Amino acid sequence: MTILAVAAGFAADLAFGDPRWLPHPVVAMGRATTWAEGRLRGAFPQTSAGTRAAGLVLAVALPLACGLLTWGILHFCGMVHSGLRFVAEAWASYQILAACELRRQSLAVARAFSKGGLVAAREAVGRIVGRDTSVLDEQGVARAAVETVAENASDGVIAPLFYLMIGGAPLGMAYKAVNTLDSMVGYKNERYIDFGCASARLDDAVNWIPSRLSALLMIAVCPIVGLDARGAARIWRRDRRRHASPNAAQTESACAGALGLRLAGPAVYFGKLVEKPTIGDASREIEWGDIARATRLMLAASVCALVVFGAARAAVVLAVGAMA
Repeated sequence: MTILAVAAGFAADLAFGDPRWLPHPVVAMGRATTWAEGRLRGAFPQTSAGTRAAGLVLAVALPLACGLLTWGILHFCGMVHSGLRFVAEAWASYQILAACELRRQSLAVARAFSKGGLVAAREAVGRIVGRDTSVLDEQGVARAAVETVAENASDGVIAPLFYLMIGGAPLGMAYKAVNTLDSMVGYKNERYIDFGCASARLDDAVNWIPSRLSALLMIAVCPIVGLDARGAARIWRRDRRRHASPNAAQTESACAGALGLRLAGPAVYFGKLVEKPTIGDASREIEWGDIARATRLMLAASVCALVVFGAARAAVVLAVGAMA
């Protein structure tokens, strides 16, 4: 039932995305994080060790609470009717996945440029990246959008599918909580260097396997979407560690090689220039059409992940049933 529920949730995400009027669990996670941060900081000593301990409590408590709450809801629905449980798990899976929204927001950058020029494109890409977009030229805006699609192919779609297939909606929701915590407190700045340490490290840990599987899936589907599989594999092998994060460059390097582009490099965050290594080779200049190519690669890899992870779960279930 879980495989079908996840597949239904995946289909719903592709069809509908995240309507703004619809309550979203990530919003609730964000509010819970903000609420808990103030109280935990006040409850622990105002030292580096105390702040780290407070952050550790949050890093453990929020994912655990989200997973248990989801399990409880599904268990209650199952007591009422198995069909209701299926609908609830499909709905949760739909809320956890973000393929449609990632595609929609990234393609909106190119549309904004065609309608309103560079200023509009900067504003559009600013909604999906954390860097300072006011200093970006046309190529910088397009590159930022492609990088976002490449990195979030794992965090937003393939990694959630991985955990959904392992532990259903409860584990998928716990993963989403880890990812949300990292995006809110996992910064290496003065405010969060200690408090967000546990959240950042936990996010690195839970994404270690999915990020690498995501890169391999991207390479595998390149021929399907008309991109360079050999280039993707070559750049992935060479550049997959060229990032401060142990995971971010996995899919960025595969995408860069598939498109024949150079990604990453120095960027401005909060008014400060951050030196970062480049990923890929500049075989050609980046263009607006590369955003659409990156989204096609992301979607193809996501569908492939659904099939592969679903088949793996089915095989495990059948094997366990045969041994019982």
